[in-house]
Amino acid sequence: MAHKKSIIIITLLLVVGIMAWSLAAGQTVDQRGVLTGRVLSNGLIAPGAMAREGDILVYVDTITGPAVAVRANVDGIVREVLVKPGDKVRTGDVLVRIEPFKK
Repeated sequence: MAHKKSIIIITLLLVVGIMAWSLAAGQTVDQRGVLTGRVLSNGLIAPGAMAREGDILVYVDTITGPAVAVRANVDGIVREVLVKPGDKVRTGDVLVRIEPFKK
């Protein structure tokens, strides 16, 4: 009987943990690139950095030279940078994820 209770308690804890994780994961905002090119190291935002709406997050090298690939569209903390210098990106690719500040 005690073994069944332990299994039920562990199962409930796992379900609650998965629900909490899924709620937290849904709180990031994807920042999509607006240009195609190779990611440059200069100006590449780092995870954990604070970003304000309009801040430049990623530069790419295009046929016309360096250009802004994505700007922040929300205020928040950068949680993920999905590219690294040298990566080839296309318009519409998710490059950065930001966790918005609570209002």
